[in-house]
Amino acid sequence: MLTRRNFTLSLPVIALAPMARSETASSSIAGHHTVMMLNADCNDANAINVFEPAILHIAPGDSVTFMPTNKGHNAASKRGMIPEGAEPWNGAVDEELTVTLTIPGIYGYLCLPHYEVGMVGLIVVGDDLSNLAKAKTARHPGDARRAFRDIFDQLEPA
Repeated sequence: MLTRRNFTLSLPVIALAPMARSETASSSIAGHHTVMMLNADCNDANAINVFEPAILHIAPGDSVTFMPTNKGHNAASKRGMIPEGAEPWNGAVDEELTVTLTIPGIYGYLCLPHYEVGMVGLIVVGDDLSNLAKAKTARHPGDARRAFRDIFDQLEPA
């Protein structure tokens, strides 16, 4: 038989049970990251049309939102610079785009309107550099070649 006293003592335990379950579940929840699409780099007056950050390290299953902070930009994966089996993406200009990356490896991406002037970035999923050599062989126009070279230099220890 449940008495008033037993019920009162049981209630806090029952109330805490869902919190304990959700706390455990939250440890497996994927992370969310934001990359801003900007007309200029706040830290470098000479850098125009940039993704901030230019290099992002995330865990498999995390999502990345590309934010059109300034107008005239988009985010698209670069063919030949994503892991085997990964889905490419191509966002519309001036629209927010969220991608979830589940396959570990290097993901190169660019802004189509500003690709030639070097608006590129790199996401490393799971600290996996296994497709780095292949990504380095991708061809790029104009300043994008130099921009990717600079990003790759930051990945490799000196």
